[in-house]
Amino acid sequence: MATQAAGLSTAVDYIKAPLLYKGKVRELYDLGEHYLIVVTDRISAFDYVLDPAVPDKGNVLNRLSAFWFEQTATIMENHVVHTDVEKLGEIVTAPELLKNRIMVTRKAERIDIECVVRGYITGGGWRQYQQSSSINGIALPAGMRKNERFPEPIFTPAAKNDVGHDEDIPFERMQELVGAELAHDLKERSINLYTFAHAYCAERGIVLADCKFEFGLIDGNVILIDEIFTPDSSRFWAEDKYELDVEIDSMDKEPVRTYLLGSDWDRNSKPAPLPEAVVAETTRRYLEIYRRLTGAAL
Repeated sequence: MATQAAGLSTAVDYIKAPLLYKGKVRELYDLGEHYLIVVTDRISAFDYVLDPAVPDKGNVLNRLSAFWFEQTATIMENHVVHTDVEKLGEIVTAPELLKNRIMVTRKAERIDIECVVRGYITGGGWRQYQQSSSINGIALPAGMRKNERFPEPIFTPAAKNDVGHDEDIPFERMQELVGAELAHDLKERSINLYTFAHAYCAERGIVLADCKFEFGLIDGNVILIDEIFTPDSSRFWAEDKYELDVEIDSMDKEPVRTYLLGSDWDRNSKPAPLPEAVVAETTRRYLEIYRRLTGAAL
């Protein structure tokens, strides 16, 4: 059985409710009127879920999402009902183990678009730009430098795939998929959310380089779902590490990626278990970004 000290790899043994979906990190259970989301300590990289789980990662992700949902509630309605494991009663058989890892949410019809906002040209956006001088069909000026800030954030959606990679698409394709009115609405909401969080992070010495959102519909109304502004859904840089033309060490699971890329892993099979030092450093980073964003220790 998993323990909190070792990292929670699954919650299935501790939940008396039907498991609807098991993602790379999150598990979704059916409570009837609501969903129950449990955030585990599983960690993925290069499309593989790795061993071992990273202690406290799930705590950070869930509590950060709860924090940001509260911070943005006046900007955008969201799906949160509560995050109190005690309210679940006998549904959870190990409440201490799952404390701070659960989120009870309203049931929404997911809009199958990943809404990505980029404030800086980096990562996959930079790779697109190098090939075509554009990102998701948005033509950009010649001569941009890696990690350069855009004059205004850009919206670069992706069509969601439950299996494999999400597909980067032009905004025009998004309009075809969900309708022009909803597409423009989601674009505006996403950029507003990014702008708010970018300013908040800047006050705390953090650069929010890019992020992604998911939205759903309840009775025709758009609400914010899934997670927001976590190290798994956003790219955070320490302001004092920001510079152009380099690979900036992001404040997330970068130690895992760096280790794998520097190892003899063949990239065609699941990697061997991560070294203890890599796991410990990854935990430290998740705890640090939580502290810096919220002002409180986990």
